This record gives sequence, C-alpha cells and structure tokens, in this order.
Amino acid sequence: MISDPFIASKQKQGPENFALANCIRALSIDAVNAANSGHPGAPMGMADAATVLFRNHLRFDASHPEWPDRDRFVLSNGHASMMLYALLHLTGYEDMSLKELRNFRQWGSRTAGHPEYGHAKGIETTTGPLGQGLATAVGMAMSERLLAAQFPDLVDHHTYVMLGDGCLQEGIGQEAISLAGHLGLGKLIVLYDDNDITIDGPTSISFSEDVPARFRACGWHVQSCDGHDAGAVDRALTAAKKEGSMPSLIAMKTIIGFGSPNRGGTSAAHGAPLGEEEGAAAKAALGWTYAPFEIPPTLSHTWRTIGKKGRSEREQWEAKLKAHPDGAEFIRRQSTQRQPEYETALAEARANLVAKPIKVATRKASQLALDALAGSLPELVGGSADLTGSNLTRVDAVSSQFSRQEPGRYIGYGIREFCMSAAMNGMALHGGFIPYGGTFLVFSDYARNAIRLSALMGIGSIYVMTHDSIGLGEDGPTHQPVEHLASLRAIPNLQVFRPCDAKETLECWDIAIRSRKVPSLMALSRQAVPQLRLEEGDENLTAKGAYVIRSFGEERNITLIATGTEVALAVEAAEALHSRGMGVVVVSMPCWELFDAQPADYRAEILGTAPRIAVEAAGKFGWTRYVASEDDVIGMDGFGSSAPAERLYQEFGITKDAIVARAKRLCGS
Repeated sequence: MISDPFIASKQKQGPENFALANCIRALSIDAVNAANSGHPGAPMGMADAATVLFRNHLRFDASHPEWPDRDRFVLSNGHASMMLYALLHLTGYEDMSLKELRNFRQWGSRTAGHPEYGHAKGIETTTGPLGQGLATAVGMAMSERLLAAQFPDLVDHHTYVMLGDGCLQEGIGQEAISLAGHLGLGKLIVLYDDNDITIDGPTSISFSEDVPARFRACGWHVQSCDGHDAGAVDRALTAAKKEGSMPSLIAMKTIIGFGSPNRGGTSAAHGAPLGEEEGAAAKAALGWTYAPFEIPPTLSHTWRTIGKKGRSEREQWEAKLKAHPDGAEFIRRQSTQRQPEYETALAEARANLVAKPIKVATRKASQLALDALAGSLPELVGGSADLTGSNLTRVDAVSSQFSRQEPGRYIGYGIREFCMSAAMNGMALHGGFIPYGGTFLVFSDYARNAIRLSALMGIGSIYVMTHDSIGLGEDGPTHQPVEHLASLRAIPNLQVFRPCDAKETLECWDIAIRSRKVPSLMALSRQAVPQLRLEEGDENLTAKGAYVIRSFGEERNITLIATGTEVALAVEAAEALHSRGMGVVVVSMPCWELFDAQPADYRAEILGTAPRIAVEAAGKFGWTRYVASEDDVIGMDGFGSSAPAERLYQEFGITKDAIVARAKRLCGS
C-alpha cells in the first residue's frame, strides 16, 4: 500500500508499468547498498521510462543478444549502470545472473561501476565518461543508415539513448547533437533524464539553458513529458519513431532517487548508497514489501516475457537472411573476414612499390595505400574532422559523401575531433564497418578520451593523424605535436604507428585493417621521405614493431633506433659513421607496442648489446626503455617554433651531425 499521495498519483498513471519499474528500483537500492558504493538516484528516477522502452518499443531478444538487426540501447549516463544491469537480469540475459547483481562493483563481476562493453551481453558500449555514449550512439545510427542503404531488406532498427544533464554539459554532447541533427539521423531517439540535479547540487548552479530549444536549433524533433507517466512516455516514443527525418529528443521531467523520502530530488541521492534505513523507507514509500534482491514471481514472469517478445521477429529475420541473395556478404560484413580480393590488392600494392619506389610524405603514402586497398573493402568508411585535403583520407572507393539525403562512405565530421572518434567507435561496435577518420596529431588531445575508450573496449577504430612533428613547419608550436606520441603510447592496447616510408605505411594500414580488437593510430608526416624499403616479398616487417632496416659493417659498435621521418636521417648518420670505420645498425621502430609483444630473444637480437641512440622529432619521454638515458635521445626538450621544417630540425639539433657526435661520445672515439 502506497501512503505517499505524490507517489500514489504516479502509480495511477500506469500501475503495471510502475510495479515493473519498482523491480529496477529495488534491485538498484539493494545492489548499491550491498556494494556500499554506487549511484542509486538515476536508476530510481529513470526506471519508469526504461520500463516503457523495454516493454513496448525496444526490439531485442534476450536469448540472442547479438542479433544484428536489434535496436541498440545506450545508457550514456553510465553511473546509472544498475538500471541497465537490472534490466538485463530481469529480461533474461543469460550472463546477468542475480549473483552478478549481488556482486555489483566487486572484483571479477560483470557488473562494473560503469557499464563496460564485453563484460556482459546487452552492454552495447562502455560508458561513464559523460557525453561519449551519445556520440557513440550517433555512430551507431550512422551505421544503421548506411547499412540499410546497402542491405535494404535486412537492416531497419533504431538507436535509443538515455542520458542526463552531464552528457549535455560536456562539450562532446553538443558536437554529437549538432552532427546528428545536420545528418538527419531519424532513427536516433534520445530520452533525457531532466532531474535538475548534478553532483554539486541543483543544475541551476551551472546550467540554465533551454535544452529543448537547443536541440530544436540543431534540427531535432523535440517533445517533453512527465518521465514518471508511463502513458506519456509511451506516446512520446511512438511519435518519435514515426518522425523519421530528424533525430528525436524526449525531455522527461523526473525525480532523482524517486521514492526516497529524505533524499529524493536532491544531490544526496546521486552518488552514495541510500543505506539500510533510507533504503527500507524508500521501498515502503513505493509499496515494495519483498526481501533484498527478491522479485515476486508474477513480476519476474512478466519481465521474462518482455525479454522474449522479439524472438518471433528475430526468427523471421534470420529466415529472411538465409534466403537473401546478399546474405553471405551481410554475414561476412558482421565478421572479421575480408574478401579474397583484399589479399590480391595488397600484393599488387607491395609489388608496385618495389617496381617504382616513391619519395612522398607518409600522409600521401597513406592515401596511396588506401586507394590501393579500399576497393576490396566495402566495409571501409572514412572521414575527417574538416581536414580532408591535409589528412588525404579521401580516395575514389570511399568518396561518396554521407549527407542527410544520401548515406555515403565518407563522413564530413566538421571541426569535431572528439565526436568523430567516439562516432567511429559506435560504427565499429555496431558491426558491418571498419571506420577510419583523420585530423592532425596535435588534435589527438581533443579526441584522446574516445581513443582511450576504443582501447579499453578492444575495438578496431583507425585514427589517421597527420602533421606528426615539428616537420610540419610554419604553422608553429600550436600545431606541432611534441608530447603526443609519448602520451598516446602510454594508453594500453593502442597500436601507435609512425611509419618511415611508403612501404611501412602500407604495412601499417594492413595491420590496422586486420586488427579488429585493437585500435590503431597512424602518425603521418607532412614532409616527403625517401622509400627505404626496396626488398621483394610479402613479409610485413612492421608487424614485428621494429626490425633492422640497414646494417653497415660486420661488427655492431652502435645502434641507431628511429621512427618515421627520422629513419632516413638515421641512415644518413649511419653512413657517415661507417665511413669513419664504425659498425652501425639502423633499427626502424614503427610501433613500440608490437615490438614489446615480440619474444624476448627477437627483441634482444634487434636491439643488440652495443650502445644505442634513439632519434625522433618529438619529446624524449619514454625512450629510456630502449636507450640508457635521455641524453641518448636526439629529440625535443620543449615546444617547437614557426619556421620551415629544415630550419627547425637544425635549430633543435635533430641532425645527422648531432647523431654522429653522440655516437662518437658513446663509443669513445
């Protein structure tokens, strides 16, 4: 029996939905209390709307969570994770047992503090860093639209997002809203948990804009409703699905910690357990009389029925797929397999570089590699953050523009580096595509958290980062990356490539295309470099991370290790040292991460026991894992400057003479 008149009035707006939503609330209270850690308020406030969505609108089958034409559900405000875990458990996802809920936030559980992709089925993306869930969902919606154009009889689903004020306050939120509205992503539907509360207190402390007006200005279909009125939420979702030509926002007024007598509607409900006393009071106010983690059989049965409601539709879709003339290609696109033509294209590209060596910037070499390979990769989707002419990311096979009118394979992301990277993650997570996108390496700072998430999730987004050093020249230190390679190499599970010539660049692209569980980042030059690799054969030496590219003399007196444009410089220095009677080995190290993964004996063989010098037109930080001290690194100690590249290398001491002088000191000659 509900004694609180306000809560009773909300119950009357949808009594069955209210009872089902209370299952989410109760499990959230119990799990957060058991962990003595977590966020009960958002799950309690969003439970009514989430129940309507899963019950009446979301197209899914809990017994087959990875059905390709399912609707996607993204919980962008990931601190509400217990709501998602409760929904997955209640609807019958096999790997979300009651034991997992009891072990919320504990070592080894699937129920991490914020949802993590790969921990359990039904978690479509990792969320927690606010705003990224929304931007990732934009990528999912783009994938749905493009895949539907390519397989019109097999793809037709929506992407739903639940988010809060934090996702809209983060800058990436506005980037995502703007891009989605511009592209007219009509199957993207956002439910905004408008509860007027952030951690510090009322949103009025820091947030006062008219959110619906903001979305309207960006080309969204906008509705407002009471988020605790099941009928109102249901009608709004129905209208949003009918809209079609614009993404939809449903602004729902809710009460954080709904049901909690002393914390409901306050920041105290946000990020701390209610505790035993307040939890019991909240359950009493909601009319919930069951023991912790107990769901009554009638409600449990109803939830399991909701989890099965998509089974028939999924089975019909699978029958259609089996009979479809493009079914085999659709299945291939969902896998990591490539068309047989890819290997042929790769071999031809290798042979062409041997027959006709080229001296080009590695950004140009990247474009040439893309041009050679993209025709055999219909799943490749590209783009740039308004730097296409500089990144050289557009090629004939990936040239059709993605627009409101037509979903092409090339996306103009605008000056939205962070959104671009998160949207690429969404495309990779959705399935059917290999996304790549370009900007300057210095602007990886804007995109860094999305790059980090792709590494954390283990997905194969490809980041094309050009203008990789002081060698970009006159644009000056604001555009010259110095610390960026070190900071990116510090991210676990990210392949950072800095190729030295056209052949290494082709090899980097081959590795990135094959790497579907590891993101790849290419640092590419503006200035031209000679092609140092002239050998025949199909071995991908870059896949070893480092290898001997030149050897002078029978003995090894010194080892020069370099990356990118500085490999050619190291070769010049080696020739000069050899002319003075020294034995010199030059090691090209295009990828630290791949080299560190090699067997110890291989690494020892490549590095040798002689003194070593590292050469890279970037900060010296990190190189001491390969050389004795930073004194043995020919690189940058500070920021760059505005001048032609040749003058900059001279002024900052990244020269052949500097390498020779250091080698002579190390060798005592």
